Amino acid sequence: MYDRREPLIPTIGTVTDIRIDTPDVKTFRVVTLDGKKAFEHIPGQCAMLSIPGVGEAMFSITSSPTNEEFMEFSIKKCGCLTDWLHAMDVKQQLTIRGPYGNGFPVDTEFVGKDLLFIAGGIGLAPLRSVINYVRHYRGRYGKVDIVYGSRSMQDLVDYNEIIDEWAKDAGISVHLTIDREQPEWDGHVGFVPNYVKELGFAPNRVAVLCGPPIMIKFTLSGLFELGFDKTQVYTTMELRMKCGIGKCGRCNIGSKYVCKDGPVFRFDQLDELPSEY
Repeated sequence: MYDRREPLIPTIGTVTDIRIDTPDVKTFRVVTLDGKKAFEHIPGQCAMLSIPGVGEAMFSITSSPTNEEFMEFSIKKCGCLTDWLHAMDVKQQLTIRGPYGNGFPVDTEFVGKDLLFIAGGIGLAPLRSVINYVRHYRGRYGKVDIVYGSRSMQDLVDYNEIIDEWAKDAGISVHLTIDREQPEWDGHVGFVPNYVKELGFAPNRVAVLCGPPIMIKFTLSGLFELGFDKTQVYTTMELRMKCGIGKCGRCNIGSKYVCKDGPVFRFDQLDELPSEY
């Protein structure tokens, strides 16, 4: 019998829905054989998905913990395992285990504060869980701004949810941008780091940042120009996680393991790691 308290023991999951988000990103809805969530988690934690005989990999749980019926994973097609996942059909099975890592401090450091979420491309996936958690407990938090950009309109993940739900919530402002002009796009055009500086957010809030490394580098620099401190900015490094429990050592750097001490870090905590990180 599967022990829900033991993250090393996988359970069989069934894919009950597959949503095509972009040409290379699909969102998979997963439940156990008894039709329930595999385990509870907090925003920012990850799970190991596996297709026996093919491989396994760590993915962010993109559904909010407040969803009590299923878990979701937004997965970009970029390798052997993800190729197999993208070829799956509804009702097919995989294995799932977790949760792994820490999470965003949604019940402590974020409470009572204005929040700024900044994402690029598939970097929105790890933040979706946090954003929907904040939306569910809206009264606990201040004003929320979401800045999200991608290469094109077609590459915006969760676009319908963003437009039909997030953008219509009171106290939440959504700012979308794409890298280059398109005939059907009448929104902002430009890169995320420049857009963040253009919007000119006051540094009296917590910022959560996720996306390609080059985007993070220049966005972080822009936030510092606006007056943000490293203690106000969080990110997630789940892509560096491997075994998830600190045994394989592949995410070890200095005295830290991304899988045990992260994947969520403040940027002042990252400064404590060796420079090669």
